[in-house]
Amino acid sequence: MLVTGRGGGQEKQDARGENAPVGHIRIRTLEFQIRADEGAPFSMSILDTSRAAILRATPLVPLGLAGLAALLGLAFRQEIESPASRAALDITLQTLANAGGSITSIANAGDSRLFLTVQTGRILIWDGAQILPTPFLDLSSLVSCCTERGLLSAAFHPQYATNGFFFVYYTNTAGNITIARYSVSASNPNLASSSSGVILLTIPHPTNSNHNGGELQFGPDGYLYIGTGDGGSANDPPCNAQRDDVLLGKLLRIDVDQNVSSSPFYGIPPSNPFIGAGLPLDEIWAKGLRNPWRFSFDRMTGDLYIGDVGQNVREEIDFQPRASAGGENYGWKIMEGTRCGDGDSSGCPAGLPACNSPVFKYPIFEYDHSTGDCSVTGGYIYRGSAFPDLAGIYFYGDYCTGKIWGSGQLTTPRAAGLSTFGQDPSGELYLGTVNGLFARIVGSSPPPTPTPSRQISGRAVLPRRTAEPLIRNP
Repeated sequence: MLVTGRGGGQEKQDARGENAPVGHIRIRTLEFQIRADEGAPFSMSILDTSRAAILRATPLVPLGLAGLAALLGLAFRQEIESPASRAALDITLQTLANAGGSITSIANAGDSRLFLTVQTGRILIWDGAQILPTPFLDLSSLVSCCTERGLLSAAFHPQYATNGFFFVYYTNTAGNITIARYSVSASNPNLASSSSGVILLTIPHPTNSNHNGGELQFGPDGYLYIGTGDGGSANDPPCNAQRDDVLLGKLLRIDVDQNVSSSPFYGIPPSNPFIGAGLPLDEIWAKGLRNPWRFSFDRMTGDLYIGDVGQNVREEIDFQPRASAGGENYGWKIMEGTRCGDGDSSGCPAGLPACNSPVFKYPIFEYDHSTGDCSVTGGYIYRGSAFPDLAGIYFYGDYCTGKIWGSGQLTTPRAAGLSTFGQDPSGELYLGTVNGLFARIVGSSPPPTPTPSRQISGRAVLPRRTAEPLIRNP
């Protein structure tokens, strides 16, 4: 016998980390499984999807239904660490430079440089001391800008050092989403070859200028992930995010190491959840997203964190564990965060689940607009070594207020027009704004003093934990 289920709760806190009727919410979702095999005692495991970690795996004596229900009740009341239970999070922003335009993304190529994409179409290089005067690449003639359109991100191939490939996400002069590949110059590592471009995907998006998505990230599996918006307007009138015949409102996954020299210059990973004849389209990895402006993978665990911009009420951070086989549905437009969406199911395919269906994945963090916040900017988990007090904290923020949170806890500094976060190869974090500010996130604690190590035999197995211009709401 196998019984599965799901329970959930939420923690609401104000900016001080105290209980509040409205404000920042950490969502806690628990999935449980009880198994009883012939001749064996009951066993139960509980998965906290807000941490993606096994909380309990316990052999049970036969307790009967009442006993099992009581035990499940205890399990669902088990506390998880909340922002109020941690020491105050102290960060500052170290200004490095001004890009002279709206920074849409910050990427690295595995070396000491950082690459800043500017909305109007340029990619600039930060060499560790300054922004170089000559752009790495200028695509201004190919890009429609601005409001939410423009050059929105870049991602460097995991083997960039040997193949020189990098990928860009922009809206073309017709307003359509374009994913293209370029190569570095053979003679100058600080210049790209502007004639090397090939187009992998063109996704029609001509009607509305908003909700273009815009993120590119290589996952720990080596595949390229693409976050697309729902096509714009308000409340997704065609229900693109829930449709299987369009690539809008989705997280896509493609293999850029297939068809390298011939169109379409990518292939479909064999483990994509919908590969095969018919719908959904093969490129789709997950759906139900409104405008996943920024997402990132945890460099330690491989888990995925998605900042999905809300409509008029809720902003959310969604989670996908590395072990996921894909196919998640994050709920838009049926749901906006943990509430029912205002657009109901109009325009949607028949048979779509109703609001609060267990088919939809709840966010791990969400917040409302009651204090002026309006548009989430997803970030990264800090995995650097310079500031041990920041270890394991997920940083994200809001475009309108410039607030920055660390795993749900509000920090002191503000970054007006916060448009993006970035990470260097060592795990240190940065941010950019629509005003061109390029800054580093700095913690309060210095690196620990190295101590002699002691070799211990054995093996430990750790649980997996597991902008308008760009992203303004209509």
